[in-house]
Amino acid sequence: MTNGDASSMRVLSIQKSYPQIYFACHVDHVRRRDSSHPLSAADGSVLSHLDARVGVRPGELAAHLGISDSAFSATLARLTRLGFIERARSSVDRRAVELRLTGLGIAALQASSVLDTTRVGALLARLTPAEQKAAIRGIELLVDGARRLLDEEGCATRWKRRQRRRKGTATRSGR
Repeated sequence: MTNGDASSMRVLSIQKSYPQIYFACHVDHVRRRDSSHPLSAADGSVLSHLDARVGVRPGELAAHLGISDSAFSATLARLTRLGFIERARSSVDRRAVELRLTGLGIAALQASSVLDTTRVGALLARLTPAEQKAAIRGIELLVDGARRLLDEEGCATRWKRRQRRRKGTATRSGR
């Protein structure tokens, strides 16, 4: 097996594994009126992309989610007013604002997540403590890699658009 084959197999493993976890732990989407937290599915999606420690720039997240800046601004205002997210200056670029999840936001996220808290707990209960630790560490490593990818190349939505533009430019210029 070549190094390229091994890399392809690792990519395939993640592509096959993630949907299985999703399938095992997914529940019906919670509607705002059905929850103790006033969240829509779109609100829950925004919260699921945030972290309490590592900030995300609003523009990057809006682009990733495919939400217009004006609609996203209204969503952020509502989630901030509810105390689910906080806006803070970036530690890297003091001119930039980043979004972070609050304690209330974590509780709301768990209450409205597409991954049911009880099912995720049941999944983990089927693993030994060492396996649980390894599984969580593996997911955290993937998240670290995802954050580095975002830092280096931006969100996948923008990356895809950039690739399409490059192809269009290459085609038009005869390359």
